[in-house]
Amino acid sequence: MTRLNLEQLRTFLAVVRQGGVRRAAAALNVTQPAVTTRIRNLEEQLGCALFDRSGGGMRLTRRGELLVSHAEQFERLTERVERDLVDPDGVEGRLRIGVSETIAQSWLPDLIARLHERYPRLEIEFNVDISLALRAGLLSRQIDLAILLGPISDYSVDNIELPGFDLAWYVAASAPDSEAHLRRPVLTYARNTRPYRELKEALHERVGPDVPIFPSSSLSACFRLVGANLGVAALPRALAREYLKAGTIREFDPGWVPPPLRFSASYLGEPRSHVVETAAKTAFAVARAATEADDKNT
Repeated sequence: MTRLNLEQLRTFLAVVRQGGVRRAAAALNVTQPAVTTRIRNLEEQLGCALFDRSGGGMRLTRRGELLVSHAEQFERLTERVERDLVDPDGVEGRLRIGVSETIAQSWLPDLIARLHERYPRLEIEFNVDISLALRAGLLSRQIDLAILLGPISDYSVDNIELPGFDLAWYVAASAPDSEAHLRRPVLTYARNTRPYRELKEALHERVGPDVPIFPSSSLSACFRLVGANLGVAALPRALAREYLKAGTIREFDPGWVPPPLRFSASYLGEPRSHVVETAAKTAFAVARAATEADDKNT
């Protein structure tokens, strides 16, 4: 009797979804030879070729296509067992989270702490990047959960919308009162981001096309530059508190403000992972608690 190894089936699906051995190995955090060995062992057990390797590619054979649906059923069953029966204290593996800098500067530490408390043996890896790169990383399965300016409009992605971040205009505390603040350099988010594009369009419409805009990938740098009286910025209120308390910046009102930043916790619907879904829901709970705390302190 042929006994199928769940790890082999998982590897088989990774090769199918990633489109090759190299990317599957990266997604599974194993070596390429390990992936190749698992696939060959699976083919030997089943007594058939699952991939057509002619031409240097990895195209599914007819039997390989048949195996995909069966392997996905095993995958869903495994996920349900993990969800319903496995003690969270025993969950192992790696959770790869990608976050926008706004999140990293606000409630990311609380999210990591809560996830570690729930899954003490889970390795949590995170990186900070712009939303465009996070979206690409999620769709290529290089990260498991993306917390970014969203939602992601793709059939393969599930999105949980998170509480937004209100913006406000800030200028150096030492700057004199003036109606021409927006004629000065405007510091803002990195160039390849939605907040940059929306702010640029609004400034061109309301102030004119000659407003100098200085994009930055660092929000903390924006706050420091504003405090040094090198420009003004529309930045999240939730991140401004320490600079306001330090007396380096103050808020001003030019009569309008960009819309709030809207984030989502986004993850792939297939293969469904109870751990990733729980992490996304935990992100919502942490974001809501942070928003409520900010409202009380306002």
